[in-house]
Amino acid sequence: MSKKIEPIDANFDDLAKATMDYKNVDDAVAKFAHVTQEQMATEALQPNDMLKSVKEGEIRLVPFRRKEIRSSFVDNAWWFSVIDVIEAVAENQTRPGKYWADLKRKLANEGFSELPDKIGQLKMPSPKDGKMYLTDCIDTETLFRLIQSIPSPKAEPFRRWLAKVGYERILEEQDPEIAIKRALATYKSKGYSDEWINARLQTIASRKELTSEWNKRGINEGLEYALLTDTISDETFDVKTAEHKDLKGLSKHHNLRDHMSSLELALTMLGETTTAELAKSQDAQGFYQNKDAAKLGGKIAGGARRNIEDKIGRKIVTSENHLPNANQKKLT
Repeated sequence: MSKKIEPIDANFDDLAKATMDYKNVDDAVAKFAHVTQEQMATEALQPNDMLKSVKEGEIRLVPFRRKEIRSSFVDNAWWFSVIDVIEAVAENQTRPGKYWADLKRKLANEGFSELPDKIGQLKMPSPKDGKMYLTDCIDTETLFRLIQSIPSPKAEPFRRWLAKVGYERILEEQDPEIAIKRALATYKSKGYSDEWINARLQTIASRKELTSEWNKRGINEGLEYALLTDTISDETFDVKTAEHKDLKGLSKHHNLRDHMSSLELALTMLGETTTAELAKSQDAQGFYQNKDAAKLGGKIAGGARRNIEDKIGRKIVTSENHLPNANQKKLT
């Protein structure tokens, strides 16, 4: 039987003064966000079936010219089969698997060291026998980065195709309220409580505020972001991010925060918001000074966690999750 986390009254507004800021989009999306609504209208590019209501784990075949790209909707994002993309874009590829292995090395040499963490293995039907096999998949942002490194005349049309698939994200950049509404609707459809959704949206805001500060203070996105995030997590929960995911039985492609309880989210927000405030007040510059701020911010949140645990008589970090299967330990 699924174990449920009992709701705890908490005033999340008092934990952090976070503001919704959805204007900062990731680098990869920004690269093709110049495809505006007007350009799309001119080229008769309209939102396609990819943007209609979808269910977690749903698999679709998305046509690109004469090739169908297998895609799966996981954790509020579309993931695409890398092999299908290579077959569609790279010229005269009879061995897409070898091409993918070579491309991974090329991307690593180009400085894209975080690529292994961006790859998720999802079960998809084989075009040959229809059976389900684990397949290397990447999200839209990583896919755009990959396409940049494939020398082929088909690459530019594929970028336009990606822009069409990413139409919803482009609209979100132009009108941030769309992102908020979409997140609310998605979490509602997955059965999350209003209390949890409120906490989750505020962690999105606190994370944006923190990464904005890090960007101003010379922190490099990727490895340094991950190391500082681990520092906050370790001090807050006594586990690093990967350990936290393992405890909850999550795969690499899962978003940990979508599987946290309301209290885990509240403490995450407290740690990140405090870290951002410390970085500002101390004018922290560079990795090591910001690591000191992250360590102290996490310690403050960790102290709050221990106080709460003493009061409620149980650990806050548990194996409960919101995985869509019969064995899930569901969060409320």
